Amino acid sequence: MHTLAVVMEAPRDIAVRRLDLDGPKDEDVIVEIDWSGISTGTERLLWSGRMPAFPGMGYPLVPGYESVGRIVSAGSRSGSIVGDQVFVPGARCFGHVHGLFGGAARTVIVPGARVITIENDLNENGVLLALAATARHALAAPGSSLPDLIVGHGVLGRLLARLTIACGGEAPTVWDTNAARRDGAEGYAVIDPAIDARKDYRSIYDVSGDASILDLLVPRLARCGEIVLAGFYEARPSFEFTAAFRKEMRLRVAAEWQGSDLIDVMGLVASGKLSLAGLITHRAEAASAVSAYETAFQDPSCLKMVLDWRNCS
Repeated sequence: MHTLAVVMEAPRDIAVRRLDLDGPKDEDVIVEIDWSGISTGTERLLWSGRMPAFPGMGYPLVPGYESVGRIVSAGSRSGSIVGDQVFVPGARCFGHVHGLFGGAARTVIVPGARVITIENDLNENGVLLALAATARHALAAPGSSLPDLIVGHGVLGRLLARLTIACGGEAPTVWDTNAARRDGAEGYAVIDPAIDARKDYRSIYDVSGDASILDLLVPRLARCGEIVLAGFYEARPSFEFTAAFRKEMRLRVAAEWQGSDLIDVMGLVASGKLSLAGLITHRAEAASAVSAYETAFQDPSCLKMVLDWRNCS
């Protein structure tokens, strides 16, 4: 078996080429991918060559962990049903080519236990479930508080704000230094941090990816406030200790989402409490993936780029 896939041959070297697939086992399903999202966080680091050491890291690699497709074959022990639309958080089925994260391909072979059946009407919006689950994981940690300040109004920041309101929290303030990113708020305010004089935020969630931002955020905390690092950082985050000491600051790092987070956000979407609308701004045929990745990483107007695999064979 073989498939067309996006392959990062090396940093800044992307191609769409045909790869051999590992044979399926009884526990596996074969999924034809319809849409895959491009992550402007981790995938940008892979593309630029600035990704910190990560399990399974190496080139060449197939990126992508935000894929939606349909099961076309199901092994006898897969527990899956042919025809189901599923979310696929990546695959490792490309032989010597690293599957990191392995979802940007027309066909993938993956354990049935790894895919999650989703509602048919989600379609391309299903690629957003990974980011929604990431936001949910950050909010749902034991003892956590909902944010009253979110730093960054990309897709993850928007989902954090929407989830905060969906969970019954007060509308948070959101910062973004890019004026073009301040549009699209739903029930909350997005402002330039330069005009914000508040210094009593109890819970600040940062999704900017800026490792140097802590010295800006610490003075904005209320005493005993918490900063949550909910993005992904290529450099070593650091902060000036004295200011943090005076605030008696708490610092938390939010890790990757778990299956329970995905189930939770699917429930919120199904109930109408969480909307995924308006977050996909750019679309491209998978055959044009080279230019699509450049747009996703270099065009500030691009919130989320989705590759359409349906016309590939």
